Amino acid sequence: MSQLRPILVTELLPELDELLISLLSGLSERQWREPTVCPDWSVKDIAAHLLDGNIRRLSAQRDGFTPDLDVAPNSHRQLVDHLNNLNRTWIEATRRLSPRLLVELLQITGKQFCGLMQSLDPFEPALWPVAWAGESASANWFDTAREYSEKWLHQQQIRLAVGAQSLTARRLYFPVLDTFMRALPHAYRNAEAPDGTALQFTVTGEAGGRWFLSRADGRWKLCGEAECDLAAQVEIGQDAAWLLFSKSLDADRAREAISIAGDEELGSEVLRMICVMA
Repeated sequence: MSQLRPILVTELLPELDELLISLLSGLSERQWREPTVCPDWSVKDIAAHLLDGNIRRLSAQRDGFTPDLDVAPNSHRQLVDHLNNLNRTWIEATRRLSPRLLVELLQITGKQFCGLMQSLDPFEPALWPVAWAGESASANWFDTAREYSEKWLHQQQIRLAVGAQSLTARRLYFPVLDTFMRALPHAYRNAEAPDGTALQFTVTGEAGGRWFLSRADGRWKLCGEAECDLAAQVEIGQDAAWLLFSKSLDADRAREAISIAGDEELGSEVLRMICVMA
């Protein structure tokens, strides 16, 4: 069973940040207030959330700062609730900031964030695991890929809201799709099938690719190719993929976004995959 390569994206982080700053610097007052696919969040709110990501990472990993918590999260649900509360209180506070100041703070912290991530050994243990992929411990390369995918995702949400060009060039988008697909084994953890079952997932479009999930020793494993007959083949277009895996499509639209050849029930399990903490 061939293994997938690590996703190394540190060199793309500064480019992604430059694209964000260029985009935000050209927004009109009306565009800053536009609603987005994130419920109750405007373009300005998402930009503030990106600033929070920079500051939280720098404070915790560079500076070793641990904030006091009333109760430490000890389950996935508690962790999600804790993060949602942090997001809510931050967004409420940063609504006091002007767009100009928000962009300036993103410029300052973005450079520091990129420098921090580039300084890490990609194969050393990460500060935080990628929980949405079911990991209790992750390597730095996966943690960094998760951060890259989140920055890409939120910038894409802003671009969609203001009608700007999408970030779907292959060099920028394929690493996001590759990162998301690492959650497939966790998404399928409760899907029963005999050992030797294999599934193929294809994202179509310039940035797309193919990923395979195989069942062995009672577990699903992601691999570079299938070594047995495929029980199901799932296909989704690249324009829908990021929306689907970030909970931005309702159930009916999500099902319409994919096509399944073979075992319908097994293929449909991909609709349960969520690549954000929510």
